[in-house]
Amino acid sequence: MIHRFQMDGRYVVIDTCSGSVHAVDRIAWEMIGAYETAGREELIARMQEQFGEDPAELAECYDQITELKEAGKLFSPDTFENMAGELKRRTSGVVKALCLHVAHTCNLNCAYCFASQGKYHGERALMSFETGKAALDFLVAHSGNRRNLEVDFFGGEPLMNFDVVKRLVAYARSIEKEHGKNFRFTLTTNGLLIDDDVIDFANREMSNVVLSLDGRKEIHDRYRVDYAGNGSWERIVPKFQKLVKARGGKNYYMRGTFTHANPDFLEDIRTMLDLGFTELSMEPVVCAEGDPEALTQEDLPIVMKQYEDLARLMLERKKEGRPFTFYHYMLDLTGGPCIYKRISGCGSGTEYMAVTPWGDLYPCHQFVGEEHFRLGDVWNGVTNEKVQDEFAGCNVYAREECRECWAKLYCSGGCAANAYHATGSVRGVYRYGCELFRKRMECAIMLQVADQMDEGEE
Repeated sequence: MIHRFQMDGRYVVIDTCSGSVHAVDRIAWEMIGAYETAGREELIARMQEQFGEDPAELAECYDQITELKEAGKLFSPDTFENMAGELKRRTSGVVKALCLHVAHTCNLNCAYCFASQGKYHGERALMSFETGKAALDFLVAHSGNRRNLEVDFFGGEPLMNFDVVKRLVAYARSIEKEHGKNFRFTLTTNGLLIDDDVIDFANREMSNVVLSLDGRKEIHDRYRVDYAGNGSWERIVPKFQKLVKARGGKNYYMRGTFTHANPDFLEDIRTMLDLGFTELSMEPVVCAEGDPEALTQEDLPIVMKQYEDLARLMLERKKEGRPFTFYHYMLDLTGGPCIYKRISGCGSGTEYMAVTPWGDLYPCHQFVGEEHFRLGDVWNGVTNEKVQDEFAGCNVYAREECRECWAKLYCSGGCAANAYHATGSVRGVYRYGCELFRKRMECAIMLQVADQMDEGEE
């Protein structure tokens, strides 16, 4: 399977199953597109008529395509289906990461919040140190031979339970050496409660900090309001700037959400850049169809253009010596995840779980509050094996729609939570999200191609 696209005068061919990416000229691009539908002489004649090129050069191009096919770099067969699920079978019962919901409450009242303003369709609550300690013990006990373990402090707003966050980090550090583990912590915050103590602690203990900012003041303040209806932009931006400066401008993400109100989200990215932030992420909102915030089909072409224009902006700024990072364009074409990981997906419900303030286990933070998906708790472990088996069976080949998609080994079948909320099944397909993902991958690959071509010209 191949995928061809062109962007800004660059012609790119992706061979799905080998992972090969080819930057070619227009003639080769057209010839590859027709290679499997016409014989050698017919295709050469067709290209000669279309482009007026020397038949001998066209024959050489055709033969080079054939050589790439024989080398397994074009039109390579899909031989991975038998491997589907193998990684999850190998790591059955091994947990590497937890999302600790230390606060099911929030000091903001965001209209598009998937977590129902931090309550997750339930009661407001704060996680006790004892429950958090049990969660960390559960992680260590079920991590097998894994040395590096990840813990995300999440909410709601986790800084509303900051003392417990600090105590849990101290406890984890106290048991690392004994168990041969290394904890990597992440904090996600809306910023209202950031102060010097938070900054010092985060910069000392957090490998990454995710900061919620939707970009332009008028966009951010449209939804990210407190319970009095007041916007939060002016209160949080100076705190974010202070925290990022103290971190040396590294190991953080400005995480925004774009909705029907701002499909032109590139303007929000420009605002973040103007504020001095360079590690950026803008996520499409996921909510029920018909919600005022939901992205529509009319928004789709606008969003697609934003992704392309964003890639162009990144190229421009890199040439100017002012680069920035966009989370969804981070792609390693030479290394990256192994094929087992590419097939298996994110590991929600198996390698990764979310923990509620009461110690209940769920497949990930987006399933919290959906009682059907409760896996067990941190004291007794996973007892709902039926649901865990359902997630263990999630892979690219479990979704019929994914089989013929060129991007399947980049998305690994997509997000189970988005699929469930869009279709009612974790093995469904969130089609709107698929379209956005494929465009992001085209842009990310184009950036890689542009880098390689620029290096070749130097």
